[in-house]
Amino acid sequence: MPVATKLGREQQRRRRHTRIRRKIRGTAERPRLCVHKSLNHICAQVVDDERGHTLASASTMTKEIQEQVGRPTVEAARLVGQLVARRARETGIERVVFDRSGYPYHGKVKALADAAREEGLIL
Repeated sequence: MPVATKLGREQQRRRRHTRIRRKIRGTAERPRLCVHKSLNHICAQVVDDERGHTLASASTMTKEIQEQVGRPTVEAARLVGQLVARRARETGIERVVFDRSGYPYHGKVKALADAAREEGLIL
C-alpha cells in the first residue's frame, strides 16, 4: 500500500505554478508579467513566450530600488512593479497577462500588480 507523503510549501507552490502556466501564455501582443519571490528579493519580468525573450525586467537587486529600499518589503515590491511597468511601456507594451507563479495574490505580489496597474499597464 502506497504511503501518503506531505508536500512542503515550495513543492505545493511549484504544483500551483505548473497548473497556472498550462493556462497562461505570453504573446507578442500581450506578454506575460511573471513574479518571483525569494527570502531576500522580488523580481518581475515581462516575457514573450512565443519567442522566448524577456522584454522588460526589474527587481530589488537593481540599483534604483536598492538605493531606496534595502529589504524585500511590500514597499519594495511596489517599487519593482512601478519600474517594470515603466520599462514595459517604454518598449511599447501596454497589456500584459499576470503570472503570480503560484504565490498567493496577497501582500508583496498584490502590491507589485497594483503598482504596475497604477503606472498604466493593463493586467
